[in-house]
Amino acid sequence: MDGTVLVADDDRTIRTVLTQALTRAGCKVHATSSLVTLMRWVEEGKGDLVISDVIMPDGNGLETLPKIAEERPGLPVIVISAQNTIMTAIQAAEADAYDYLPKPFDLPDLMKRASKALEMKRRAPVSRPMNELPSSSTDDLPLVGRTPVMQALYRLVARVMNTDLAVLITGESGTGKSLIARAIHDFSDRRTLPFIVAGAEELSTTDGPATILAKARGGSVLFDEVADLDMETQGRIVRMLDALSDSAPRVMATCQGDLMQKMEAGSFRQDLYYRLGGVNLNVPSLRERVDDIPLLTEHFLARAERDGAGTRRMSQAAMDLVRAYSWPGNVRQLENTVRRLVITSPEEEIGRAEVEMVLGNQPEIEPLVGGGDGEKLSASVAKHLRRYFDLHGGVLPPPGLYQRILKEVEIPLIEIALDATGGNQAKCADLLGINRNTLRKKITDLDIRVTRRRKLM
Repeated sequence: MDGTVLVADDDRTIRTVLTQALTRAGCKVHATSSLVTLMRWVEEGKGDLVISDVIMPDGNGLETLPKIAEERPGLPVIVISAQNTIMTAIQAAEADAYDYLPKPFDLPDLMKRASKALEMKRRAPVSRPMNELPSSSTDDLPLVGRTPVMQALYRLVARVMNTDLAVLITGESGTGKSLIARAIHDFSDRRTLPFIVAGAEELSTTDGPATILAKARGGSVLFDEVADLDMETQGRIVRMLDALSDSAPRVMATCQGDLMQKMEAGSFRQDLYYRLGGVNLNVPSLRERVDDIPLLTEHFLARAERDGAGTRRMSQAAMDLVRAYSWPGNVRQLENTVRRLVITSPEEEIGRAEVEMVLGNQPEIEPLVGGGDGEKLSASVAKHLRRYFDLHGGVLPPPGLYQRILKEVEIPLIEIALDATGGNQAKCADLLGINRNTLRKKITDLDIRVTRRRKLM
């Protein structure tokens, strides 16, 4: 790797780690905790690559991107941020960042991206002033997540945002499919035009599609839960899509079920499926992004405080229980549960007892494997892996996939086995068929808290 890298981050440890790694790779490095200093270096012509945090003591790193582009067209900027929301990912794309990585980032992955950025002659960017982006109304979107599956979804949303391709958004109820559609519209070039949601009622009459098009006026149309529409209504949509002109609205659709399966069963039109499936975005369930549950919980607690409900926080035992629950209603169910806890909890700290009481009235937990239809574990795992690859939009996932997948499987396997054996490591090792010392090493390496798991019993 060859070149000069400008690093801007208010965290001294991150500056040190990046400086050491980039220097060992053969680069010269200038590191600072100030955006003012970063811009001075850029204006002086220093640097072949910028790596910048978003929230800095003297400003917002994203807001400097148009200034960097104006001063030094073609200078690539990699944005790193602990603000793990879809808004950050889209703003980075809108400001024409070369790449975006959430914190905590994988250092080898960042180094690989930095190497590509230094080697690649980047096109002169077309920047858009940040004050033209949608306002803070999007701050309340619960599209928050630092897990790889959510970050991949954010990046794919940013890539398709200003295309004319139809978008099919799939996922379980309560995952935020409509919010994804709304975000695509609100951050796109069509954001000043109408956003129309069309369901069965709006499409029930012969002139329904024409009325929808007239209201949309080149904006965006979202067909809500298309799998629930009857064949006649599906036919109206097909005819509507076939008659679209050059000034047609952007077409999006949401769906809970498996459209391919419904199509094969004859309950969904094949021609409509292929017209809606220009890009397929799958919104993962909370079971597929367990590490985001504490982040979402804190987000909803902060929102409740802003709404005047008072300050509330979760005890560790309460958070452990929230994290361990399966959330069949996904983000929507989690949000409603947190709202109820904020109202019913008598103390500032929400305890485990309050969470148990609220979750005791929730719908029965759905099985995690096979959905109760006898599906083999290998088939369920294959579906998740295929979805993970699909979410990268034709780009290969970061290197090291084998070890990451093994870790994802090992952690719940060992935790559940420890639960089942009451935390007895000798029994657990025997159950798993591994040496006791191997189990101890894995518990340490994977940061599995044995006491916590026993408390959950």
